[in-house]
Amino acid sequence: MTSTYQAPQRQILDPKDMSRWLSSSAYGDIVSFVEQLSQGVQGRRVSSVGALSPQVEGIVRLLNRAESWISEYPPDMTTSSRFGNKSFRSWESKLQQQAEHLQRELLPAERHDAAPELAAYLVAAFGNATRIDYGSGHELSFVMWLLCLCKLGFLEPSDSVAIVLTVFRQYIQLCQQLQRTYKLEPAGSHGVWGLDDFQFLPFYFGSAQFIGTETIPAVSLDRGFIDREGNEYLYLQGIRFIGEVKRGPFFEHSRQLYDISGVPRWEKVNQGLGKMYKAEVLGKFPVVQHLVFGSILSFAPS
Repeated sequence: MTSTYQAPQRQILDPKDMSRWLSSSAYGDIVSFVEQLSQGVQGRRVSSVGALSPQVEGIVRLLNRAESWISEYPPDMTTSSRFGNKSFRSWESKLQQQAEHLQRELLPAERHDAAPELAAYLVAAFGNATRIDYGSGHELSFVMWLLCLCKLGFLEPSDSVAIVLTVFRQYIQLCQQLQRTYKLEPAGSHGVWGLDDFQFLPFYFGSAQFIGTETIPAVSLDRGFIDREGNEYLYLQGIRFIGEVKRGPFFEHSRQLYDISGVPRWEKVNQGLGKMYKAEVLGKFPVVQHLVFGSILSFAPS
């Protein structure tokens, strides 16, 4: 790993840049990383995570710190708009101000010069302060931040289960809290035909958790099953959050997830979601156009 880090820059400026993105080193690294994380949690419940490494504990503390700022910036009650409470901009501004410092607290001294490059991914991971929205591109930025930490050797292969079931789970919970508190608008939502207004990977990773169990996809929409097992599976946590924020019959507002519940085996669900992630998230210009690339995740051809 080179010690010459750089501030990441946008490279996907036009739909014509998509072919370069899809053949880039970063794209290949991201696809491999996401697939490996999915494979690592097959058959694993959240409670199966053992003792956390000091590195994972450091990320947990970082996310706890970011969560604590929500109480510093309560929602502006003078606005009546359905989406986009302007107090989110204050929270995001605090993140921007603290991001490099948070990286240096997290990393060993010999990696402190990577802090500006890493900070760019963390700042982009929770939503857009101008539009006050959040979508799968922001989720992808968090994955890229985690991947950078792995490529730096800060996170080890032995952390892979905890990366998903502890760190990523906590990240999703923080994002949901931000969405509830500041009424973030879905970024680029496909409405009833999208998988989810905000997230994708909890369903991909969550489907892997069920592989090898006796549970079938049909029970993923069963309210009693969600109440009993919801804290153990990311997929169920995603379904539960949809139930909290949307009204009406599930098959009307979440058609894709409703249809998935009719698939006979979780292996098939997981394979399908993996393909869908590459096509509908990584393969869509509106989602990836704001991604940035530096020395750790390179836009150079693979």
